[in-house]
Amino acid sequence: MSETTTAPAPTVDQAHNDDHKTPGGARATLIKIIDGSTITSILAVVVALIVGALLIAAADPQVQQTATYLFARPGDFFSTVGTTVADAYSALFQGAVFNIDTSYTVGDFLRPLTNTIAMSVPLIFAGLGLAVGFRSGLFNIGGQGQIILGAVLCGYIGFTFEMPAVLHVLCCFLGALIGGALWGFIPGFLKARTGANEVIVTIMLNSIAAFFLGWLLTLDAFQRPDSNNPVSPPVLESARYPAFFGTSINLGFVLAIAAAIAVWWLLERSTLGFRLRAVGSNPDAARTAGMSVPSVTIWAMTIAGGLCGLAATSQLLTSPFQQLNGDIAGTFGFDAITVALLGRSRPLGTVLAGLLFGGLQAGGYLMQSATGTPIDVILVLKSVIVLLIAAPPLVRAIFHLPDPERRKKHHRASTAAAARSEATA
Repeated sequence: MSETTTAPAPTVDQAHNDDHKTPGGARATLIKIIDGSTITSILAVVVALIVGALLIAAADPQVQQTATYLFARPGDFFSTVGTTVADAYSALFQGAVFNIDTSYTVGDFLRPLTNTIAMSVPLIFAGLGLAVGFRSGLFNIGGQGQIILGAVLCGYIGFTFEMPAVLHVLCCFLGALIGGALWGFIPGFLKARTGANEVIVTIMLNSIAAFFLGWLLTLDAFQRPDSNNPVSPPVLESARYPAFFGTSINLGFVLAIAAAIAVWWLLERSTLGFRLRAVGSNPDAARTAGMSVPSVTIWAMTIAGGLCGLAATSQLLTSPFQQLNGDIAGTFGFDAITVALLGRSRPLGTVLAGLLFGGLQAGGYLMQSATGTPIDVILVLKSVIVLLIAAPPLVRAIFHLPDPERRKKHHRASTAAAARSEATA
């Protein structure tokens, strides 16, 4: 009579390992990449480019003409569409990265890239500020107002006081930091002490800052004497960022990268950063753990405002701006929301997203001038990216990617079943 043996039931760890075991761990690595937020951001940009291509083709007169006899000669239509889209995106690339058609110096070849880097500086500063707020559970959309207040202090110091060059740049930098921090402190304090909604407060403060700047530009202290327009005197030469190698890249980009490193250290390595992330994840649990949620809220909004204020330095301390005017903040405060969202509120992601949007802005001008494509297409690209970043399930549905939440639920169910089997055995 042969003896039979019963194999032991798998343990919880064995069930977990068997579920993910593949040669070389390739499947587990692939699943981690697909489930991550990075792939969603990349695919959002891809979809935006596809939508942009459709709009470029639809707006082109030659494409419209060939569409009238599409069924008679479809080859003409599709050939024209391909040529139109390729020319537009080629011009976008050459205006943002490398000018491959140049026959001049290396400087001409790299000038588009340097322009992209220069245009990304205010987006990186402001994006980092909004990212700090997002990681803290605060939806700060007051970047516009914080940039304006940073510009007011930075500009006033820049065109009023005479100082040695290094000291003057430092004082202007600190002025922008303090101005933005002050405008960020106000909604943070109101939310912490009264429970005011930071979205509504920051929207109102954006308008207040714009009207405040308009009023300041009517005063003698801020009015340029030789101009009838509401502009300030230009900042003094000693207050301007030094440029590198005769390009449009200047000290501002170095400071923006330094700010990104500082934000990474703050959020990932400091005690205050741990509190910011804890309150952002679960304020009730943070309060139970003994953290002061109102204090953390004030700190988060103040730091976010200071970083947004630094975006004004790239406008005032570099060419060709160097003076206060009603449009000094541009749309950087609102574009920074997209940058922070695309960067997943992480410093590295925010820097890369800022460079991407700086490239779209720099390349958009060449695309318009070279091919006649409306620059509004760039605005559509940004809008589509925001839409898709805000709706990751839509991106996963478009590309038929698995739902990570469903995978997690399945794994938890498998683990629980294995645990019950082990207990029964």
